[in-house]
Amino acid sequence: MALPVETQVKYWGIATAVFLLVMWALGDVILPFVLGMALAYCLDPIADWLESHGFSRGWATGIITFFAMLLFVLAALLFVPLLLGQAAGLIEVAPEVASNLQTAMTERFPELGDANSTIRRSLATLGDTIRDRGDELLNAALASFSGLVNAVVLFVIVPVVAFYLLYDWDRMIARIDALLPRDHAPVVRDLASQIDRTMAGFVRGQGTVCLILGIYYAVALMAVGLNFGLIIGFIAGALTFIPYVGALVGGLLALGLALFQFWGDWLWIALVWAIFQSGQFVEGNILTPRLVGSSVGLHPVWLIFSLSAFGAMFGFVGLLVAVPVAAMIGVLVRFAIDQYKTSRLYKGLAEQDPD
Repeated sequence: MALPVETQVKYWGIATAVFLLVMWALGDVILPFVLGMALAYCLDPIADWLESHGFSRGWATGIITFFAMLLFVLAALLFVPLLLGQAAGLIEVAPEVASNLQTAMTERFPELGDANSTIRRSLATLGDTIRDRGDELLNAALASFSGLVNAVVLFVIVPVVAFYLLYDWDRMIARIDALLPRDHAPVVRDLASQIDRTMAGFVRGQGTVCLILGIYYAVALMAVGLNFGLIIGFIAGALTFIPYVGALVGGLLALGLALFQFWGDWLWIALVWAIFQSGQFVEGNILTPRLVGSSVGLHPVWLIFSLSAFGAMFGFVGLLVAVPVAAMIGVLVRFAIDQYKTSRLYKGLAEQDPD
């Protein structure tokens, strides 16, 4: 005999509260395990594909781990130092960029020439503020990141956790399935399948879109000779995770630097603009429809709220789990709405057959 609904709600509510409390209490301690689980989840389709082509699970996991570590080491040796160097350089030239922007706006809008203009004073102090505070913020961010994700986490714990989780992924899923309440197992499996499709479509798909666009923006901007093209491409690609934000922030940064560097040579400025326009066209018409799909169900506003809320509550770990939890909540809310529409509360007496 199944437990009463009130009792089930109580148990599931207690389990959810305990889970959130554990996350809050452990904080950064569980970071390497969250990162390892995220890596294992993202790499599981590749392992399944290798298995379907004759490799054992152990061999598939070993091959994936080897190439993943190789790519990480190459990125750490070649890409990260250049990225940090361009970020520091961008902070140094920020005052000149702001001054050039002020000159351009003053020529276009003469009313801004008033020394007491609020906009002019803001533009005049923008570059100095970025330069004075930029180094401090950059160093603080790097120090925080180093304290949060230290070398042991990156080079030892995360790969080990990811390796074992990837190796045992299918068996873990089977064991979890065996523990599901029998009365609710079909519904839980269906909801889990929907959550997995949503997460796979967004995390894996959108992650691929971010990588492709980041590489495209960086290579294209460096090809036209724009200074700091690599860091701008990295920023634009990373922020593409939030729809429209990547192109907006990256485009504004690139155009601002292009106005500073190519002032008077409008062809190169137009090329920088065309790079982001073409990137947006390819993303909206080719990459997102093919890699993410139209049925993910994560609205941009809901995504931004989830990132903000979980980041504020649980720090960096909260940012990592924000998207999966948002996908889970979205699926559960849609399920609750469907249940509500079939309930007596929604239908009332209108659809009852007359006596």
